[in-house]
Amino acid sequence: MSIEIDILNGDASWKRAEPLLQAVWSPDAAEKPAWADIKWAHADLRVLLDAPDDSGLACHVGIYFRTITWNGHKVHVGGIGGVSTRADCRRRGYASLALDAAVHTIRANDAVKFAILFCEPHNFAFYQARGWHPFSGEVYCEQPSGQIRFEAMAPFVNDIVRAPRQGKIDLCGLPW
Repeated sequence: MSIEIDILNGDASWKRAEPLLQAVWSPDAAEKPAWADIKWAHADLRVLLDAPDDSGLACHVGIYFRTITWNGHKVHVGGIGGVSTRADCRRRGYASLALDAAVHTIRANDAVKFAILFCEPHNFAFYQARGWHPFSGEVYCEQPSGQIRFEAMAPFVNDIVRAPRQGKIDLCGLPW
């Protein structure tokens, strides 16, 4: 048995990723998360990891590339979003493998200065153990109603070159 990891075009691979994302984040959940009403960007690329037992897609990580502003300066960043693992495939290291593949893909883009993701408190330790750092500044993004301060999830950054730990980030578009 081997683990297959594909890095595919975001839009073209959506049909393959969608069932996993809907299973992990059921729209029918009784308790809606703080980010339930947020409009999200579509991934530019997707890391898809198949379970070694041929039972289908086990894990997904979305990759986003964008020029944002940090303290008014334009910076090209890589984003991580939609990290999800099928319930019966958790605690096997799949999310770590897929996240590593995503960060490696982001690092291959010479223009990227740092990576950013957003997560809930129960995932803080997971990302910190993998080299991500809390961003203590303000983050702004676009929504259909206009620009908002994004507070639904906590921002974490990764030093592709050197990531800021504070200040003001404007995502210059939808969050991921």
